[in-house]
Order: sequence, then structure tokens, then C-alpha cells
Amino acid sequence: MRSPGRPPVASREQRQRFWAAIARGVSTVDAAVQAGVSEVVGVRWFRESGGMPTVTQTPLSGRYLSLAEREEIAILHARGYGVREIARSLGRSPSTISRELRRNAATRSGKLEYRATTAQWHAERRAKRPKTAKLAANEELRQYVQDRLAGEVERPDGSAVAGPDVRWIGRRHGRRKDRRWGKAWSPEQIAHRLPVDFPDDKSMRVSHEAIYQALYVQGRGALRRELTACLRTGRALRVPRARRRAHGKGFVTDQILISERPAEAEDRAVPGHWEGDLILGLGSSAIGTLVERSTRFVMLLHLPPMDDCGPRVKNGPALAGHGAEAVRDAIAATITTLPDQLRRSLTWDQGSEMSQHAQLRIDTGLNVYFCDPHSPWQRGSNENTNGLLRQYFPKGTDLTRHSAEDLAAVAATLNSRPRKTLGWKTPAEALDEYLQSCQQASVATTD
Repeated sequence: MRSPGRPPVASREQRQRFWAAIARGVSTVDAAVQAGVSEVVGVRWFRESGGMPTVTQTPLSGRYLSLAEREEIAILHARGYGVREIARSLGRSPSTISRELRRNAATRSGKLEYRATTAQWHAERRAKRPKTAKLAANEELRQYVQDRLAGEVERPDGSAVAGPDVRWIGRRHGRRKDRRWGKAWSPEQIAHRLPVDFPDDKSMRVSHEAIYQALYVQGRGALRRELTACLRTGRALRVPRARRRAHGKGFVTDQILISERPAEAEDRAVPGHWEGDLILGLGSSAIGTLVERSTRFVMLLHLPPMDDCGPRVKNGPALAGHGAEAVRDAIAATITTLPDQLRRSLTWDQGSEMSQHAQLRIDTGLNVYFCDPHSPWQRGSNENTNGLLRQYFPKGTDLTRHSAEDLAAVAATLNSRPRKTLGWKTPAEALDEYLQSCQQASVATTD
């Protein structure tokens, strides 16, 4: 009797628990802990499979023995129970138990010894029905896919452009690094283009998921892993959708999303609702912008570098001047110069510079709301104003050279421009009219 090797370090159930945790967005290390295996094993599983599940979550049919039943068989067999007694105890056929003891016993010791984990491994090994991947078997199809992924970029005259010389390092490209040039079609584009290019050849068909599996899963024997550099993301490992969603801003909850903002802010009927953002320049320099939604009144935040904070400390405050603490203090110092009726709400994008919004609300009484991800149009007035400000603060210039007085002068210039949406009044005039009306209403109430 020749042993087929040694059982794996984990059972099917453990792999199922691992990949179920990965699908929920749990980190690889935490998923390994939940599955009951070591962190090293979990990381190896994830990397070898390219981040794609290697086991289905579908439960086994009742016609097959489970690991729990095999454990019961091992215990009863060790106690000397006969085949028919074990079968009656499990509610199985005696022939099933006899075949199980004979076919799935351990053989490493040179004799038949029944152990549940080894028997489960033997059963899973026999149940495998490996099938050659379509891309591995069809040379023409594989060449078509590879050419659309990594084919050379060509000039209009047909000559090839080599692009940057980038070495494959087995992981995703870094920020601001050259990337490999190629045609870079997405797997979905390739899959849907095949019927167009080969309408009569049914063998030239492959799903986009099969292309992803050929790229990411080792041992498929179809596409080289380095071709993942030609995908738009350039990821060497596939990332579950739940994990990408989990990378959202932890300080943004459903209660402070823009959908919860009061209706009076949406229709611009009442002044006091602001939109904010940062405009960035050279060397991480930044200027904060605040725009009142009703009157389009502009206020600029001076955000100088924090030179007096000492050396940079990991997980410490941002020294560029537009970290959470600096932005919070700048907004508080600026917005508290306004009367209470002009401090109703502030809408910002989901940038980390607003992670201390709760403290800002305590300091100023200003309700802070966040836009949906990648939705700049939800701060339309602010985006328009940022475009106007670029006339004074162009992209790629050092914004730290402008003093607080310079920013106040630019803001005053914009606030003195007549605006069509205000009936050709200036923002300063519109704001002044509102404050005067509030004052007159207060006097009338007092009288």
C-alpha cells in the first residue's frame, strides 16, 4: 500500500469559514483566526488563490458522509463496534460503513487505521474532478486574450510604442510609479468582443470570470500572473467587494450623510448652510474654502505648515497644515466670527481632514454632513467657487506663500463680484440684506 501523501493542515469546513469571512470584508489574518487556522496558513491561502475562493459554500449533499459522521465512525470503530452496529447508530447502510472503513483508512503506518480527518481528506481528494481550463486548452483563444490584455500600444502609423520599462515585482504598483503599457482591455470587454470578432466560431467564447480566474489562481496553466499589471487596478490579488467597501471613512455614519441634511439647506431658502473643501497646491500645501449656499459668500481658511510640531511621528498629526486638527481649528476660528443664524450646517466631502467633525460640532454648534463618495456635484457651489479661485491659486503652485491677509483679500474680491444667480447682486450685498432683515425682525419682535 502506497500512501498518497499527508492530509492538508485544514478541513473543508475551515476553508469555507475562511472564505466566508473574506467575503464579509474581514482581513486575511482575522479570517484565519475565525477559521481556526494559523495566520500564516490564511495568508498563504489568500495569495496562492489570488484572492479568489477555492472552495464552494454550497453544503454537501446528505448522501455523502460528513466529517462529524466520520468522527463518530472513528470513535465507535475504536471501541470495537461492528459495521452493522455503527450503521444502525448513524442511520446508514452497512455497505456504506464497510466501504468507508476500507477505502478511506490511513495507510502511512503500513496498515489500515481509520482516522476521521484522514478519511475526510481521502474522500475530498477522490471527489475532485479537475478540468482543463478553456484558456489553457485553446491556444487561439488564449493568444487573443493575452493580446488584448498586454498587446503593444501602437501609433497611428502602426509602429509599436514600448512604453516604460517596468519590472514585475509580484505586487501592485506603488503610487506615482510608472506602469506597464498595453492595450489593457478589461476581461469584460474581451468577453463581449469575442462574439463580435468570431460570430460563427463558438469555441472562441470565454466569460470574464474565467479570465480573472486564469489571471489570479495559480496552477490554472493559462495566463501568467504578471498580466494582472495590465488590468486597470493593477492588483496582483483580487480584493473582495466587501473589503473595498470596508475601506470607507470610518468617521462617516448614515446619520451624517447628505441625505439627512434639512430641506431648507437643499432649496437654499435660508442662509447659514455652508459647503467646504480644500484646494491643494505644490508640496501638499492647501487652502480651505467655505461657501454659503444661499448667498454664495466665500470665506478662505489659512492652513500654514505645522512647523512647530517637531519631527514627523507615525500616526501623529499631519504636518502639511491640512490635517484633521488644523482644519478643525481653522474652521472653528473662522465660522465663530459669524452670528448664530449663519451657522446652521456644513457639507464636506469624505476627506480624512474632517475626521474630527464631532469636536467641530461641539466647538461651533455647526451640524456637519458628508457627501456621498465620488459625488462632487453635491457641493456644486463650492466646486464652482474652487474653479474661480484657481485664477488666483493655480494648480501646481506653492500655496503656503499666501498669507491670511492675502486670502482675505481674494475672498473680498469674489464677494464683491455681481452674480447672475443673485439678480446681479454681490454675495456681500446678499448676505448684508439677510442680516439686516434678521435685525429688523428682532427689533420688531422686541417692540
